[in-house]
Amino acid sequence: GFKDKKDRQFADIIEIALKHDKPVRIGVNWGSLDQDLLTRLMDENADLPNPKDAREVMHEAIVQSALLSAEQAEKLGMGADRIILSAKVSAVQDLIAVYRILAGRCRYALHLGLTEAGMGSKGIVASSAALGVLLQEGIGDTIRISLTPEPGGDRTLEVKVGQEILQTMGFRSFVPVVAACPGCGRTTSTVFQELARDVEDMIRDRMPEWKTRYPGVETLTFAVMGCIVNGPGESKHADIGISLPGTGESPAAPVFIDGKKAMTLRGPNIAADFKALVEDYIERRFGVGAKREAV
Repeated sequence: GFKDKKDRQFADIIEIALKHDKPVRIGVNWGSLDQDLLTRLMDENADLPNPKDAREVMHEAIVQSALLSAEQAEKLGMGADRIILSAKVSAVQDLIAVYRILAGRCRYALHLGLTEAGMGSKGIVASSAALGVLLQEGIGDTIRISLTPEPGGDRTLEVKVGQEILQTMGFRSFVPVVAACPGCGRTTSTVFQELARDVEDMIRDRMPEWKTRYPGVETLTFAVMGCIVNGPGESKHADIGISLPGTGESPAAPVFIDGKKAMTLRGPNIAADFKALVEDYIERRFGVGAKREAV
């Protein structure tokens, strides 16, 4: 809404939130920014001896709009600890700039997310770049990922990307992490690629049950490596890892558990054998027997 209607509708939302004891998220979208506020700031900037860039004025308008709305919500009875602010912009550098300003001017919780980020890898990369910078600086309390879904696709990828950003930065753990080498001239075989994919698929399929039966399983690290150069070392750093034979290596795959070589797998069933070892390792480390021993 606009003018008086906007104020009435804003007040109605706050009243309903208070009635039901709910927090509110106040979002400012630069695609529908308060034009009166923006015009006033642009006019004031034009009168300065050294005017700022128009984009900087836009940033200021977004910040002021968010803070003015939060102030109004507090006047209507909403506690400051029940307000979260969201600045909705679609360019990485604009998002970083706006949230740095917001973080410096208020103590409200901040909701991070690049709006209209785009489709596929472009949207994932842009969201990851923007949120990674801000989260590393300690800015942000909740996050969202906004991706344009592929035709016929669903929205679950947004949740997955959000989880992976938090997990790769070390803030939260959701599923075990699989380290896998990219492949090179020493790894002409696709066996390690197939096994890495199989392990990822197994984690995704088994995680609902694992999470219930084995609290803490999400902190595990697996390694699926393709040759002897980095394979053993990387596998030792993982909770459980396997180093598959590369070009010219003997057809043997050493398995490392908790940093030590545990066995060597051979033959056509290496993938199935390794997955069985993973299941066994999880049961031994997080199962009922392990808990009983800990007590």
